[in-house]
Amino acid sequence: MNAKKISLYTCAIVIIGLICVYSASHIWALYKFNDSYYFIKRQSLFAVVGIIGMLIASKIDYHIYQKHSVKILLLCYVLLILVLIPGLGVVRGGSRSWFNLGVFALQPSEIFKIGMIIFSADYIEKHFHQMRKLKCSLKLFLFVGLGFLLIMMQPDFGSGVVMVCSIVVMIIATPFPFFYFIILAILGIIGIVLMIISAPYRMERILSFLDPFKDPLGSGFQAIQSLYAIGPGGLLGVGFDKSIQKHFYLPEPQTDFIFAIFAEEFGFLGASFLILLYYQLFKTVLRACKETKDVFGCFMMLGIISMIAIQSLINLGVVVGLFPVTGVTLPLMSYGGTSLTITLISIGIMINISKY
Repeated sequence: MNAKKISLYTCAIVIIGLICVYSASHIWALYKFNDSYYFIKRQSLFAVVGIIGMLIASKIDYHIYQKHSVKILLLCYVLLILVLIPGLGVVRGGSRSWFNLGVFALQPSEIFKIGMIIFSADYIEKHFHQMRKLKCSLKLFLFVGLGFLLIMMQPDFGSGVVMVCSIVVMIIATPFPFFYFIILAILGIIGIVLMIISAPYRMERILSFLDPFKDPLGSGFQAIQSLYAIGPGGLLGVGFDKSIQKHFYLPEPQTDFIFAIFAEEFGFLGASFLILLYYQLFKTVLRACKETKDVFGCFMMLGIISMIAIQSLINLGVVVGLFPVTGVTLPLMSYGGTSLTITLISIGIMINISKY
């Protein structure tokens, strides 16, 4: 029953996402590529590939990932290193985060997030009762820290934060002492402050977050245009494909800020319905996670759904002005082939676990 509900909610969000990607992107696509359907054709292709991947993953015994967890993580580390090499990794939006494979681009940080969750779930199962010891827990944090460091070298702060937070949620469910979390939180805050200070563009984002109207045509532009999109939406929205902000006001509206266009066209009720779908998906997975008796399967489900939920919360927070702009996409909704495909495959893994 849980598996069917997970599939239903996932497919519903993907369909809404495809409709919204077309609406948000066709004007920009016509201008940039002389093809109104450029983005929706590519997103539809990746949606089909992702759903096929989800169906296949739902049939594969998830224990096979545990058997090869170390190999999977090592492969993910190799990809993160290779993407940093000029000529192999390509720069998009100021970050060297992609492999250009011709037909599509591959983002290794998306694969690493899943690989890290698989490894962490296996590590926690093998050392569950030892997790209360700092020495044992630090080994896992070292693996997470190395991955975060490699992701930050791209740089891709948003993906790094999502990965770390999802692993932290997994560790919270272990006997790891809460006192250590306080210490790690303090160290993490100090580290984030240092990273912000060391990169001028991050400082600009923080300042524009605090007062976007100080630089309305620069660092605060996206945040302001996002609010200008959500505001006129009202209760019922301006109507499908009648958004004003997608007419070259909100940059790349089909990616990070797709929810703003959705809220403008479908209003508060439409946005609430979409958020409810996400809530039901998270609730169903957590229920299945609670019913799973296998420790590895339970923690892998917890890690995957935490990753999707945290990324969703960060994206929605950015769109409504609660968080600084991070470049994090809305899972299953935003345009992006690697993100959509990997997310659907990871949901397939959760469906397989829920069957047990």
